[in-house]
Amino acid sequence: MKRDLRIVFMGTPEFAVPSLDILIKNNYNIVGVVASTDKECGRGLQVGMCEIKKYALEKNLNLLQPENLKSREFVKQLTDLKVNLQVVVAFRMLPEAVWKLPEYGTFNLHASLLPQYRGAAPINRAIMNGEKKTGVTTFFINENIDTGKIIFQEETLIGESETASELHDRLKITGAELVLKTVRAIENDSFETIEQSCKAGEMKNLKLAPKIFKKDCKINWNDSVDAIHDFIRGLSCYPSAWTEFVSPDGQKFYFRILSSVKEIQEHSYNPGKIITDGRNYLKISVNRGFIDISSIQQASKKIMSIKEFLRGFCVNEKWKI
Repeated sequence: MKRDLRIVFMGTPEFAVPSLDILIKNNYNIVGVVASTDKECGRGLQVGMCEIKKYALEKNLNLLQPENLKSREFVKQLTDLKVNLQVVVAFRMLPEAVWKLPEYGTFNLHASLLPQYRGAAPINRAIMNGEKKTGVTTFFINENIDTGKIIFQEETLIGESETASELHDRLKITGAELVLKTVRAIENDSFETIEQSCKAGEMKNLKLAPKIFKKDCKINWNDSVDAIHDFIRGLSCYPSAWTEFVSPDGQKFYFRILSSVKEIQEHSYNPGKIITDGRNYLKISVNRGFIDISSIQQASKKIMSIKEFLRGFCVNEKWKI
């Protein structure tokens, strides 16, 4: 006998939208959507709404935007909705009073193969570390971050030159399909969970995915060609790897490096040597090869191909990095 599900969906960014959309399209009863509060953003500090709120308004769904997830008012709102399952995709950490509330539990979609890459930036960190595969996991939330019992997982390979933004766009679709599979399994009471400790015991080295800050994004040109290439694509296009160019007269210019090509080649240059014809290419010498920059962005300017950049910015081999 199928369970009669009354679902509350919790999410914030664009990554969460396909998961909510697939549940709506499959006629599940979404009794509430919980989104983050509106925030000031941009130079004009205009109030902006998150992508899940935009979707909820477009579909005329019951929208909740609690300031405090621990408040009695919010818990009462959920109770009044008679929610019996909560689905969480890219949202905040929930208090126990919230995640324990539904009869059938609260599950989360995470963009890694747990227990690997627990944390806020699993997509970025996997690519930055040169992983060849990743995936998505659904698991029941407990009192600790990303440690609950695994319901389902879906594995995928990472392309050799795939960027974090490209992988993000693939995983949001794969993740949505896994959310649907998980809801159907809970609806039919046809699933078994796995303790993460069981999987952890099979792995030699567990890696974490902590939040990434600007200071973490500066390129170390003394690293190997593979490590730098993975670093750049793992941060593309947000929050983006960055570096500084220093002109012959000592002026510093800061740039985001959005994409690059690695060239594995033995050479005699010191790491960080700029090599360019001033028109078509700009390469940086590194250990075991070169990083050939494809697209670049100066602060407050548009993203440009390297040819566009060199037409307006006279970088030559006398510059330093």
